[in-house]
Amino acid sequence: MSLQMVSTVSNSSLLQPGFSLLNFDGHVFLFGQKGWPKRSCPTGVFLLDIKQNELKMKPACFSKDSCYLPPLRYPALCMLRSDARADEYQYIIHGGKTPNNDLSDKIYFMSLVSKTSKKMTFQCIEKDLGGDVPEARYGHTINVVHSRGKSVSVLFGGRSYTPLAQRTTEKWNSVVDCLPSVFLIDFEFGCCRSYTLPELQDGLSFHVSVARDDIIYILGGHSLQNNTRCPNLYKLKIDLPLGSPAVTCTILPGGISVSSAIVTQISDSEFVLVGGYHSDNQKRLVCNTIVLEDSKIEIVESVSPEWTPDIKHCRTWFGCDMGKGSVLLGIPGANKQIIPDANYFYILRCKGAEEDKEEDLITQICSQTSSEDPGDSTPFEDSEEFCFSAEANSFDADDADTYNEDDEEDESETGYWITCCASCSVDINTWVPFYSTELNKPAMILCSSGAGHWVHAQCMDLSETMLLRLSEANVKYFCNEHIDLNKGLQTPQKVGCLKRPPMKPLRRKKTMKLSTPMKKSFLRRLFE
Repeated sequence: MSLQMVSTVSNSSLLQPGFSLLNFDGHVFLFGQKGWPKRSCPTGVFLLDIKQNELKMKPACFSKDSCYLPPLRYPALCMLRSDARADEYQYIIHGGKTPNNDLSDKIYFMSLVSKTSKKMTFQCIEKDLGGDVPEARYGHTINVVHSRGKSVSVLFGGRSYTPLAQRTTEKWNSVVDCLPSVFLIDFEFGCCRSYTLPELQDGLSFHVSVARDDIIYILGGHSLQNNTRCPNLYKLKIDLPLGSPAVTCTILPGGISVSSAIVTQISDSEFVLVGGYHSDNQKRLVCNTIVLEDSKIEIVESVSPEWTPDIKHCRTWFGCDMGKGSVLLGIPGANKQIIPDANYFYILRCKGAEEDKEEDLITQICSQTSSEDPGDSTPFEDSEEFCFSAEANSFDADDADTYNEDDEEDESETGYWITCCASCSVDINTWVPFYSTELNKPAMILCSSGAGHWVHAQCMDLSETMLLRLSEANVKYFCNEHIDLNKGLQTPQKVGCLKRPPMKPLRRKKTMKLSTPMKKSFLRRLFE
């Protein structure tokens, strides 16, 4: 395994926990941005362009006959093929949260309709279902199984809001586990049917599910009711005869008590399990290899990458499978960066260079991470993971980006342990956190004097309230040594009032006055 850090160049504030990723022909697209889409990218979908360890986000587009797709966070997604060996595929998107924290119960189909060297166009279609339609939810999984020449989608788990009849004023937006029902969805006929299995007693969310042929394995997951991470490994077998489908569940030994984990496929029958949480305040830094052969599953511990100190010491992390054995990982950067909502990102490659080839993903994977939004959860709640999702993209030119972080100074060029001023007291050997937002590096702020330079917030005697206010406001900051110079530069010169010449009054035209004899002569001629 190899771990490589990537720098975000454009639109980095949109890369927040809860996004989804989708891989179409080797191109990775991001769906489910933070907030509602802007005019610069009305679809809310971006192409992730990674070159020379730089991550750029370029706006994407849909075909004209596509339906509207809101930016959903934590939906269930999976790849759908006409059969297990087909080359063409599309993605299924179900559920998720809107920017208003409303839950969706709709199902969308995303497919690639055209592709050129500079543009890929996608189509989004909303599907209607009948029967036992699953309620609106998030943090669940959906997979596709194949049996007896037929295929069906299987939906399980997730969370939803408390029913209206049970809500109170204090807990109006509280969430609960969805019932542990298994839903079989036949998209060809647009029908859905739910199954209750005695082996599935507790609702699960943000678990991992891996499907192969007619079997789905469910691993880990978090239960709100018991506040536990399930140690069981469930095996769902779906049989599709001519009559009614048959669904059976078996509890297998060898499960892992984990939530918010990520799965990536490295071969036809081999997968790697990365990340997740053992508990609310303990990340899982161990990696596992999952092998599926002959209706059996084997989970063994594998060699983990050399995690960076930032990853080891951060409390939360998130990520998603990028396809072809690669995983995109993110850690919060609020403790280290002045730019609000910025994160640090890494790409974990689980395959060797000689194995990194174009492959068909026969086995369906659906990994979900994390539990709640930062505003809804405790600081040590599960991280929130990127997931799959497709969109069309129009990536004609580099200047299509509405925001480019190349314009911002990078504090990493000078480092955190510089002597920022004559009275600087920050030393790498003796430094201890001063602000509550600091973790393992001192907070810094950019002085806009001249070409700009970074200074320690502690050395500038900034209070924590002022530091947070400066980080949120779009204003220039000047350090103690340059504040007086800046005031002198900002003092405007007095400009005298311009004197305007007075306007000349308009002259009235003179009119001829007629005497009385002349008036009589004029009237006489007029009536003659």
